[in-house]
Amino acid sequence: MRHGGQILVDQLKIHGVRRVFSVPGESFLAALDGLHDSGIENIVCRQEGGAAMMAEAHGKLTGLPGVCFVTRGPGATNASAGVHVARQDSTPMILFVGQIDRSHRDREAFQEVDYRAMFGTLCKWVAEVDQTERLPEYISRAFHVALSGRPGPVVLALPEDMLSAEAEVENLPVVAPSPAAVSAAQVSALTQALSRAEKPLVVVGGTLWDGEAAANLTRFAKAWNLPVSVTFRRQCHLDNRHSNYVGDLGVGMNPRLGARFQESDCLLMLGGRLGDSLTRGYDLMKPAAPGKTILHVYPDPGELGRVYRPDLGIVAQAAEMVAALAQTTPAAGTEAKWSEWTAAARRDYEVWIKPKETPGAVKLEQVIHWLSTNLPEDAIVTNGAGNYAAFLHRYFVYKGPHTQLAPTSGSMGYCFPAAVAGALEHPDRAVVCLAGDGCFQMTLNEMSTAMQHGAKPIVIVANNGQYGTIRMHQERHYPGRVSGTQLTSPDFAALARAYGGHGELVMNTADFPDAFNRAKAADTLAVIELRLDPEALTSGATSSEIRAQSEAARK
Repeated sequence: MRHGGQILVDQLKIHGVRRVFSVPGESFLAALDGLHDSGIENIVCRQEGGAAMMAEAHGKLTGLPGVCFVTRGPGATNASAGVHVARQDSTPMILFVGQIDRSHRDREAFQEVDYRAMFGTLCKWVAEVDQTERLPEYISRAFHVALSGRPGPVVLALPEDMLSAEAEVENLPVVAPSPAAVSAAQVSALTQALSRAEKPLVVVGGTLWDGEAAANLTRFAKAWNLPVSVTFRRQCHLDNRHSNYVGDLGVGMNPRLGARFQESDCLLMLGGRLGDSLTRGYDLMKPAAPGKTILHVYPDPGELGRVYRPDLGIVAQAAEMVAALAQTTPAAGTEAKWSEWTAAARRDYEVWIKPKETPGAVKLEQVIHWLSTNLPEDAIVTNGAGNYAAFLHRYFVYKGPHTQLAPTSGSMGYCFPAAVAGALEHPDRAVVCLAGDGCFQMTLNEMSTAMQHGAKPIVIVANNGQYGTIRMHQERHYPGRVSGTQLTSPDFAALARAYGGHGELVMNTADFPDAFNRAKAADTLAVIELRLDPEALTSGATSSEIRAQSEAARK
């Protein structure tokens, strides 16, 4: 006989869970008891949103579901931000939510929420476990759903009395892996369609990517001499230094790459979703008239044809298809006809990543360039949402898989929890968090979590005193009418020291390298605040330039 919390934790151990993220609550005391001597590390966080984002980042890094425990009501509503990230980013994740006693339901009891209704559109599957003896069944299904097809989040509600009750039940074995499903006929159909193209473009995205997949993609791109782009915030899928890499499609994309995407006559989509960020709000490719052949490989049949009708849709994991494509050889002369097309796309990318000078004593483009040149190749770099991130996307050269942790959902506050998760999973690797002053303040309370559990990321705060992205849109639509976007911030360096970490303020670009080296040598959580000129609004234009363009367009 075991109580439900022990049954649950025993199932987590069977599924290889080494670490969970939580904010404790009385609604799942039995689960906390089960974790007590389980060997599973419980990372106790300061707010449920941060805990859920850490679990999501853990799922990105490992390819296995990140696990998070939160309490009922406000705990669950706080955690929903991380669930939304996992859904839009296709990241495997399981959120366990404590729930009121079963006998109290439907009375609007203390912190009562109908989680099936609340999370119904935010996750792949949501359920409430009413019988203690069925915990192994529900948990097994949760892992299967989180990992199958398009990966994503699962939510299981755990009534308090169910979790504390005892039952005699057998454990279920770990979820069986699904066999690869790529056939020779599928590969042949894809390569034949690709061979007919005059201006092809490969776009790679999705999750469950690793070093082997990146190596296979490199072989395929080189053998066929194809231009390879990536979807929003999937830049680490291919070494950006490779001659076939041509940039990222998404928010803040290189306009020349966007034009090339529009001009292409064949789109080979490997693993990503065809949506708004990729097509600049469906402007570069109209759903009703794409104007090109679409070859789409995706693990979930429900996604194929959901927005854009593919000429060839293949249900498969992108990594499996790339492994098969790496074994193919193009017909003689095929790669030669694309030679200039691919070379021109690469030249466009190389021009794009040359730093464009911005105003102010601290130039973010130069800081990013320095990081890109000096960080170890396996360094993990995280960011959240904001115009500061566009500098990172444009100027940082990613070298390999699992070096970029960023939300395709555009969630603010993600950068720091992700950095904590990365530092805990890979304490031997450099972990650098790039944050805006607004983005960092949403989750900086997790500095306490980092210090408690020994995570040592280096945070670089781009402080321009404003919500920069919204200010940019204001200048475009309502020039000169600043409203609701100015920020007052603390002394970030002093705040880091208050938590027991290392903190510095940089007022000049030339001082950054030494500041970074001191932060690294401190061997603890570190924060480097960059005091930026608010005129340096984007990587491509100043605030005044955007305002002038908008005013000119109105005349």
